[in-house]
Amino acid sequence: MMDATTSKPVCDYDGSHYQTEFWEKGGRAYEDLVERISLRHLLPKNGALCLEIGAGAGRLTRELDHFERVVLLDYSRTQLQQAQERLGRGPRFIYVVANVYHLPFVPGLFHTALMVRVIHHLVDPRAALEGVRATLRPSGALVLEFANKRNVKAILRYWLGRQSWNPFSPESIEFSKLNFNFCPRSMRSWLHEAGFTIRKQRSISHFRIPLLKRIVPLHWLATADGVLQSSGELWQLSPSLMLRADAHPVGPIAPTQSFFRCQHCYSTELSESKHTITCPNCGPVCSISDGIYDFKEPFSSQRSK
Repeated sequence: MMDATTSKPVCDYDGSHYQTEFWEKGGRAYEDLVERISLRHLLPKNGALCLEIGAGAGRLTRELDHFERVVLLDYSRTQLQQAQERLGRGPRFIYVVANVYHLPFVPGLFHTALMVRVIHHLVDPRAALEGVRATLRPSGALVLEFANKRNVKAILRYWLGRQSWNPFSPESIEFSKLNFNFCPRSMRSWLHEAGFTIRKQRSISHFRIPLLKRIVPLHWLATADGVLQSSGELWQLSPSLMLRADAHPVGPIAPTQSFFRCQHCYSTELSESKHTITCPNCGPVCSISDGIYDFKEPFSSQRSK
């Protein structure tokens, strides 16, 4: 769908049962486990505030328990409602509906940001990375997972003449609607241009083969994958890659006690009531209901006037 706040299409999981159908019933236990192994190597060991972008139903949020607070952000309200059911509404978790291209946070707010199985849905990954960089403190960390077009299966299919696109070329491949595979070299370039330095790279899901997942015990596959993940520092040939990139300092950040900012005029002088957050220049920019901040619908209304 096309979001009203931007000309860019977005992938909307609202109303879906993605957690249940894809993860719990979809035979994805191996992928879930190897992603967690990688996260434990890449995430900072502590921090005050973490932003989980595309948090969905909170599948990976407990991997962030060493942070004092976590903001779960997703474009889908129903996904965040499922996360609330899983995690509760305690003060450690803040639930925010918003577009990744229009993050509603003051600059320099977060110590860490996490994006897993998110950027492969984005038509403009560089713009999203620039927005994430703006929300991070100087030297803040981004842990990012992305789908790799230069994987072994794609290379073999190309050499055998069974696919037309070149896995070694820099352009992205949209293999289905709003689902992209990226060239690792291009992703590194976008991160650099957005103001990041890559610190670590891990290759994951080496054994993402249905037959193997059926006949080999899960813990054997996951253990073997964990051993191979460090090879990502040398070459990147697995279906998924995960990396840690640290944000470059971008000059002094004006001190503020604010948390949110207006997505339209960027004012940080917002006032919060029980049911809304209001900008002095733009009017209501957020509704608050059942513990979820929704910056999608009010902002859409403002832009359409």
